[in-house]
Amino acid sequence: MEKNDKLEEKNKKNTNYDASNITALEGLEAVRLRPGMYIGSTDTKGLHHLVYEVIDNSIDEHLAGYCDTVEVIIHEGDSVTVKDNGRGIPVGMHKKLKKSALEVVMTVLHAGGKFDKDTYKVSGGLHGVGVSCVNALSSYLKAEVHRDGQIHVQEYAMGKPTSGVDVKGKTDIKGTFVTFQPDAGIFEELVYSFTILANRLRELAFLNSGLRLILTDERVKDEKGNPLMEEFYSKGGLSEFVVFMDEGKTPIISNPIHVKGSKDNVEVEVAMQYNSSYKENVYSYVNNINTREGGTHVNGFRRAVTRVFKQYGDDNGLFSKLKFKISSEDFREGLTSVVAVKVPEPQFKGQTKGELGNSEVTAIVSQILGEELKHFLEENSLEAKRVIDKVILAATARHAARKAREMVQRKNVLTGSGLPGKLADCSSKDPAASEIFLVEGDSAGGTAKQGRDRNFQAILPLRGKILNVEKAMEHRIYENEEIKNIFTALGVSIEEKEGERILNTEKLRYHKIVIMCDADIDGSHIVTLILTFFYRYMTPLIEQGYIYIAAPPLYRISKGKQFRYCWNEEEREEAIQSYTKGDKEATGVKTQRYKGLGEMNAEQLWETTMDPDARMLRQVTIEDAAECDRVFSMLMGDEVPPRRAFIEANAKYARVDV
Repeated sequence: MEKNDKLEEKNKKNTNYDASNITALEGLEAVRLRPGMYIGSTDTKGLHHLVYEVIDNSIDEHLAGYCDTVEVIIHEGDSVTVKDNGRGIPVGMHKKLKKSALEVVMTVLHAGGKFDKDTYKVSGGLHGVGVSCVNALSSYLKAEVHRDGQIHVQEYAMGKPTSGVDVKGKTDIKGTFVTFQPDAGIFEELVYSFTILANRLRELAFLNSGLRLILTDERVKDEKGNPLMEEFYSKGGLSEFVVFMDEGKTPIISNPIHVKGSKDNVEVEVAMQYNSSYKENVYSYVNNINTREGGTHVNGFRRAVTRVFKQYGDDNGLFSKLKFKISSEDFREGLTSVVAVKVPEPQFKGQTKGELGNSEVTAIVSQILGEELKHFLEENSLEAKRVIDKVILAATARHAARKAREMVQRKNVLTGSGLPGKLADCSSKDPAASEIFLVEGDSAGGTAKQGRDRNFQAILPLRGKILNVEKAMEHRIYENEEIKNIFTALGVSIEEKEGERILNTEKLRYHKIVIMCDADIDGSHIVTLILTFFYRYMTPLIEQGYIYIAAPPLYRISKGKQFRYCWNEEEREEAIQSYTKGDKEATGVKTQRYKGLGEMNAEQLWETTMDPDARMLRQVTIEDAAECDRVFSMLMGDEVPPRRAFIEANAKYARVDV
């Protein structure tokens, strides 16, 4: 009876489900409650996304023909100001909402000129949530509008106005200045990276020829007290972009092929250059948005390249001696290209805007590019011949690579029955709970086998430096013993689908793949070789967060029975001072410098580098695919000068981050 009474009382409560039970999130509260839905994440990527959203508004002014300079300033304390010299956000009264248009833009989702085709024909910030989201996720924001000879200012806190739109003085310039401080209660990380922002501004400069972008970092001062500053400007646009991306590669045509055209209000710009490498690199953009997964504009680009070059080769009998069919991917080997379109009403697949879905764009890009490629081939017969020779070489290598791949995968190794003899596997069969260490050298591999937890940790020793895949034809990669062992140990395979080679990860055996090398120059080189291999042939493993770099300590500082491991010079100095209590003479303090993993015993290797409760791992991520590709090509390619310049500029950081 007692149970029935309670049930009846509960049912009575449930019948009171009415309007009072509905929670209505007012204004920008929804953004603060679910920030990831609007800016992707609240980590460092989301933090930088705030800046991009504000810049997008300035870029839209440039695309509309009213802005030629955008300045981004990182202040001490990591607040940011974005300035442009556009028309300035309107400040007049909004008839429907009975408040200033500036306040509407800054506080109302889906508000702004982007929904008015007469204001912006194309726009990057398509949903009108950009700057209002930045406002919602900032503890403080100030909008300063220079318009009609007056300076209009409004301030906000967490998306809500703290002042009216006040006139603060007169001005003889136009533009919008937005200063904001990201909310420490929202973001996990509050420190802006100059490098990340510089890469994005450089990219935007190439995509918007004639636009000047200036990045200033007031946190860093030179000897004269001047802040760090870098300016980005491109006159040649995408043509210069391709040359920049191909730094470190040897071109096989004298100048990039640069095409511009428009049809049905869709603007198309493509730049492409063939080089002596063995990989295709295509970077695609829609209204300045990087479409990482490609889409219909990339489909149109590839269709045109295949159709026109194949027709040229067939017409001139250049493929007659081949005993197998040319594939579409053969026409793209060693091709670096940037495909950028401006679409009035783009349709994206997925919330991240990663793939363009407008079907009509395929035919538009294909037609515009195809016509220009025909002219190029007709007018440049010698360069056309070099490209076709490259295509024939690619087809021959692909045929050989397929045979080599089949040799590696034929023995049923990917089911686990043919694992490499060097692999010391773990007992766990759950990939999510298992990890594998790729260890430099048999000696260190032996130590790691003794020190590991065999329940979930596998060890695969690698002998010497693996093949530099950046300089090798694909079939040579599958013939390399160390690379074959990595494929078979991981349980992954490369398959061909619709002319594309993709990594099949269905039988991946470990969800944590740790590269463990000596903390010296040779070890760093081996790490880079392995990372190059993963980036070029197993990119999904990096994208899914499975690749890590171990960080063994550099020193062991001891005094008597006390000891401490140190990973850098600062920690070493601190340890010595703690043992000597500030005395200048470090009596009885011993410093052991680890030159390699082999100098540690199994217990030391476990407690410093392999124990999940104590170790330090660096997860390998790809923040910027275009920049990542350029750096790998530079570091592992043929051209020495750009590599030397890069090393000299970055040697002080002395760490491997992707």
